[in-house]
Amino acid sequence: MEALQREVAAAATFADDFAFDPAAVSVGRDTALTGERPLVAGVDQAFLDDDRAVSAVVCLRGGEVVERAHAVTDLSVPYVPGLLSFREGGPILAAFEALDTTPDLVVFDGSGRIHFRQAGLATHLGVVLDVPSIGVAKNLLCGRVEGDVDGRPEGWRAPVVANDRVDAPTGTVIGYAYQSRQYESNPVINPLYISPGHRVSAETTVDLVARLCGGYKLPEPTRLADAYADECKAKV
Repeated sequence: MEALQREVAAAATFADDFAFDPAAVSVGRDTALTGERPLVAGVDQAFLDDDRAVSAVVCLRGGEVVERAHAVTDLSVPYVPGLLSFREGGPILAAFEALDTTPDLVVFDGSGRIHFRQAGLATHLGVVLDVPSIGVAKNLLCGRVEGDVDGRPEGWRAPVVANDRVDAPTGTVIGYAYQSRQYESNPVINPLYISPGHRVSAETTVDLVARLCGGYKLPEPTRLADAYADECKAKV
């Protein structure tokens, strides 16, 4: 599995390679934006038990939900840190197969290049689907943040660089810590850890996520996907 992840990382493009205008990405009704906005998909999962998962995809164009799709599938691989794509990848692909639309950008609840072998869930599935993708994680899997993350103000960002736990030259920027929202007093909100999955650069990932948060800590596409996964779980 680790050897395959290294092959995925070698096949991934950690640079901007997409047709849409990043400035057109939004989850609000910005009247200053003209033309058709990119279709952005959010992906998340809910677990029925140790053996089954509900995978959910929600597609947004601006502030409008265009399509939702889900799949209920068996889990054949146990949870192992760093090997999440082998456990959750197949179920997520089943949800994508249920989509009628084709997203321009996919945001995953999980890591991308911030991964021991530079091939987290967002990278692995981004390569498989050959779609621009971003990983947004709530915790730092590996690497080192160039700065103190505690109590940072909204909008703060700092590079996450490779250390000796990452299969990349030390100091390589593999993502960013980003403070999407913050309170002036307790409770303090922790930053997100954003990294390129495929066909997006580390620097651009932060700009895109900032445009997708819509006042919440999490990007709107994954926030809605999380809610949709819970909705589907309740009906199963």
